[in-house]
Amino acid sequence: MAEESELSCKQKKEIAKWFLLNAPAGEIQYVAKDLKSVLNDDDVYNEAASESFPIYNKSHMICIQMPAGTGDVLVTSYGELDKNKYLDPRTAQVAIIDHVKQVCTEVRPAADEELPSPYIEEFRYALDSEVLRYVGEAYPKGVCSVYCTKGKDVEGPGFDFELVVVISAARLSPQNFCNGSWRSIWNIEFNDDAQVLEVTGKLQVGAHYFEEGNVQLDAKHECKDSTIFQSPDDSAILIAHIIRHHETEYLASLEASYSNLPDNTFKDLRRKLPVTRTHFPWHNTSQFSLTREISKELGIGK
Repeated sequence: MAEESELSCKQKKEIAKWFLLNAPAGEIQYVAKDLKSVLNDDDVYNEAASESFPIYNKSHMICIQMPAGTGDVLVTSYGELDKNKYLDPRTAQVAIIDHVKQVCTEVRPAADEELPSPYIEEFRYALDSEVLRYVGEAYPKGVCSVYCTKGKDVEGPGFDFELVVVISAARLSPQNFCNGSWRSIWNIEFNDDAQVLEVTGKLQVGAHYFEEGNVQLDAKHECKDSTIFQSPDDSAILIAHIIRHHETEYLASLEASYSNLPDNTFKDLRRKLPVTRTHFPWHNTSQFSLTREISKELGIGK
């Protein structure tokens, strides 16, 4: 029998990348540590890590603290200026990120061309304030940011533009064998001609329980809504209300679904009629006794 061939460096790197990119929220550093030990090849590991961490950090929208208590920056594609430079619109700063270490190494003021015009900033600032208030009430460890993704140079009414609200929250408790995350992205199109705001949301919930097992949840949901284009403050209030409504509704639906798991979903995993062609009496399981049945079959106790 021919011996199995050794994996090539490229194959090892791709496998390592798969594990890193599929790490649950808050667990990539643990996965990386184990991979480095298993690979026993620094070159392969470093290449896999350098390619995987930026993708992972952006997809999980991780929050990194900036030096000297100047604030936090969300690592998202919407604030990405370069492969390791990310804009924080709230503080008008640019954070230089070490993706693999997941730390901010340097901060600089944002240049004028990296920021929206004063007109757009009125809408962005008002929306940021309303969303910040909502996130503070709804998510114990939530962070948010509002970016201008289209029309940031618009100087006044008469043009369309687009803002994106990003909300990220993580509850990490590895000592209790569970981690969870919430990520939502809200695109708001300001249509000046129709005086309408089109709102599109993408929501994602992740959870990982690993005490004596490995159970993961990855739930996604999309929704749409619209409202009237008004002043910056009034538009912000309406948009925040839409976000609150849809996120609260989605969380309630998740809670309802998973509270029904024992009574509905788990039962549905079992065939409706077993080989005896009779329904299993879920309402009266006490009539069954494994000991009694075995004793009967073996003639014990007669």
